[in-house]
Amino acid sequence: MASKQESRLRRSRKTRARIKDQGIHRLTVHKTSKHMYAQVFTSDGSQVVAAVSTVQKQVSEGLDYTGNIKAAAEIGRLIAEKAMTAGIKAVAFDRSGHQYHGRVKALADAAREQGLSF
Repeated sequence: MASKQESRLRRSRKTRARIKDQGIHRLTVHKTSKHMYAQVFTSDGSQVVAAVSTVQKQVSEGLDYTGNIKAAAEIGRLIAEKAMTAGIKAVAFDRSGHQYHGRVKALADAAREQGLSF
């Protein structure tokens, strides 16, 4: 029987393989209990176009806690702004095998509200 982490990593590998075939920029999410990270990669995954995380001082200053839904929504808003300034309007959402609820959903919804489509 596979562990939870092995199952999540298997799901993430399958998703990334499908995204790579599409040839579109990829918005990937990584989360820990205290922090959220979001990056936009080129279609082949060789270069990071935009990156935002709650570890960055300018992001975490306005937040009470960096591991909640409010912080995730702020990360989603900022990554969408950075992607739009880089000329990226559409991405494929790579949730790294995590369930689409809670902080992952808050990040995605905030990015969509800023005009990023996926």
